[in-house]
Amino acid sequence: MNQIRSIKGTHDILPAQSKDWQDLENQIHKTANLYGYQEIRTPIIENATLFNRGVGQETDIVSKEMYSWDDKDKSTISLRPEMTASVVRSYIQHNLGSNSLLQRLYYIGPSFRRERPQKGRQRQFHQFGVEAIGSNNPEQDAEVISLGWSVLKSFGIDNLELKISSIGSHNCRDNFKTKLISYLDPFINQLSEVSQRRLKKNPLRILDTKNDQEKQILKSAPKIEEFYTNDDKNYFLKVQQYINDLGIPFKIDPLLVRGLDYYTQTTFEISSKDLGAQDALLGGGRYNGLIKALGGKDTPAVGFAAGMERVLIAAKKRKKPKNKTLCIYAICTHDESLGILQRSSEKLRNLGIKVVCETLRRSMRSQMREANKCNADFAIIIGEEEFFNKTIQIKNLSEGKQESIKYQDLITYFKSLTF
Repeated sequence: MNQIRSIKGTHDILPAQSKDWQDLENQIHKTANLYGYQEIRTPIIENATLFNRGVGQETDIVSKEMYSWDDKDKSTISLRPEMTASVVRSYIQHNLGSNSLLQRLYYIGPSFRRERPQKGRQRQFHQFGVEAIGSNNPEQDAEVISLGWSVLKSFGIDNLELKISSIGSHNCRDNFKTKLISYLDPFINQLSEVSQRRLKKNPLRILDTKNDQEKQILKSAPKIEEFYTNDDKNYFLKVQQYINDLGIPFKIDPLLVRGLDYYTQTTFEISSKDLGAQDALLGGGRYNGLIKALGGKDTPAVGFAAGMERVLIAAKKRKKPKNKTLCIYAICTHDESLGILQRSSEKLRNLGIKVVCETLRRSMRSQMREANKCNADFAIIIGEEEFFNKTIQIKNLSEGKQESIKYQDLITYFKSLTF
């Protein structure tokens, strides 16, 4: 019989890797809470219409990459390809704006896209992100950027670069789009098939091209800042001022745009050279029109999403915190002592001490080898002699010292080490 393997573009997170994932998740929770953000969890399946309207019918994500199927009630269901649309759907559905004028939300979870797997990009991938819904002011943009920067820095990624831009107001973007189309029309035969299609339906996305020939063409293209209104200029200057106040270095990148109609003003991206060519870790911006586009009240919002696989790749060289939880390996060489050892282990766990119990009934030598393999700090040992004498052996595995104590003093002994 053929072995069943994981689906292409998906991967198992094995025990040797899961500690890194837990560390990252804990850092996200910790940092988000420090900024006053609350976690939101949404389903991994949604009505496909949500992403058609929220991500955009003409994007590659919706047109080519979504996993979708017809449900029994004839509706089309999709695995979520991203999470902002789901968060906004939940915000509208549950009328979260009535609880507080400003909703600070963050999320962690898997998303799904049927794209060609590559380093840091899988068909099932994981994201964390934040959505700040309700504020139309530039200091909110700076706060969101600062939160993302803080998560990455606190997780031990030092080689970071922040790029920011502004796509201005709707009028600014519409005027820029018209000029960009006029500029690119004479070069249409030199554009890739994808860019030719985008020129008709979503020309701003061409600015994000990875094609070297198209990059050369764009060097002389109109720049979006040429079309800023005074309000657009002032808003972007304020964002820059607040980021400076936070002590975060940044570069202005005029090609950093978002093509969909509901995006306005600030866009940003944080990247790391440790990732190679595909170096983006985190990207976001202001999307004041999305909530209205999905059927809610006209409400301003700004947020970002970050790829967790990419963050973990970039953080491979980080200094990992040492495990501060005391670890004990419980060894038994006498069957009648098993119940005593189990009870003792549970009492120690109630103190917050990690206890791994031997259940394979191996030789003393094998059990000690396993204790060292687990990086245990101590081994507690009960054999026949200890059973009859009501004692227990404690071995300090880092120092090699071993002593015998009364069984009744076990909890007091370890309490003195941990408190």
